Amino acid sequence: MEKFTVYTGTTVPLMNDNIDTDQILPKQFLKLIDKKGFGKYLMYAWRYLDDNYTEDPDFVFNRPEYRKASILISGDNFGAGSSREHAAWALADYGFKVVIAGSFGDIHYNNELNNGMLPIVQPREVREKLAELKPTDQVTVDLEQQKIISSVGEFTFEIDSEWKHKLLNGLDDIGITLQYEDLIAAYEKQRPAYWQE
Repeated sequence: MEKFTVYTGTTVPLMNDNIDTDQILPKQFLKLIDKKGFGKYLMYAWRYLDDNYTEDPDFVFNRPEYRKASILISGDNFGAGSSREHAAWALADYGFKVVIAGSFGDIHYNNELNNGMLPIVQPREVREKLAELKPTDQVTVDLEQQKIISSVGEFTFEIDSEWKHKLLNGLDDIGITLQYEDLIAAYEKQRPAYWQE
């Protein structure tokens, strides 16, 4: 997993409440098994007018000025619904690094973290300010300082200390295990021969 320390990008507002994981990534795309390629299907029912991927010009993601946005500003209860990790894969593959919402579905919150994204909880008044930014306005998210820095204000956020450590150091569960590689190898050498067959 890549380290997340300080990130600067532009925002796109999608202020709907209760965006569930089926809206983020519909069930018909769950049969794909690689984490890559899901970005095309993100918010499928809202982004496209038909099954030929004709873009809906009224949907905010399809507006030219928002196409490079990598910080999503959203409503309350983002990622509610099923536990599908594919929804987080779609957000990451599309290019989102940060999702700022009023609250998150618990499992989806952890899925975002597990995939190197930073989900941030902020009150509605902060999100409404951020949603009013111009598409070219940059926002900096400083994980070490736990701050969102923008032209409309500077805002602090909370994050579990263990998750903060993992993101700052680019450690997923496999990376944490590999920190003990020498101890694991030493243990393996001490195992009886009949266990190694």
